[in-house]
Amino acid sequence: MEQFKTFLEKKFDLKGRNSPTDRDWEIISSHLRREEFSKKHTLIETGQTERTLSFIEKGIIRFFMPKEENDLTFNIVFENGFLSAYDSLLTQTPSSYSIETLTDTVLWRIDYDSLQAVYKETNFGDFIGRLASEELFLKKQKRELSLLNHTAEQRYLNLFNEQPRLVQQIPLKYIAAYIGITPQALSRIRKRIYSS
Repeated sequence: MEQFKTFLEKKFDLKGRNSPTDRDWEIISSHLRREEFSKKHTLIETGQTERTLSFIEKGIIRFFMPKEENDLTFNIVFENGFLSAYDSLLTQTPSSYSIETLTDTVLWRIDYDSLQAVYKETNFGDFIGRLASEELFLKKQKRELSLLNHTAEQRYLNLFNEQPRLVQQIPLKYIAAYIGITPQALSRIRKRIYSS
């Protein structure tokens, strides 16, 4: 819980009207639960309805569409970020993709009904919900624009620069799919980068 509080305080201006009261934290913490997952744990399968919004204390998670030959990884999320099959959570309809852990993972989770209760009971909870949705949207937008505007090499370097320590823990086939190329093309890019 402390990491979650510290993350919010660092990332967002929590002074003035955005400042949480002790009662706000008490209500929010009463609804949050800490869960640990091992590597390769499926958090949600295609066809299941998302029931939680999570904060990643530790770990790396991938979003993917299962395919017969190769899964299509389209998002990778790192620690100190929010996590959800958000479209499924908002609409309470089945997800069209799956989510799994790539490393041992620790999440702080709040279920849909508890989230609605926190929104009603605290102004600060409503503020956190807005921040989480904005962060999820902005990351999605950034990725889409990167696919349109950057070369595969630039996308790889951007990912590496943003998360140098953590990227090394992700299998190359998932990184390749995430930046929109084949594993062979990624191998050529990495060879070119590291040989120069």
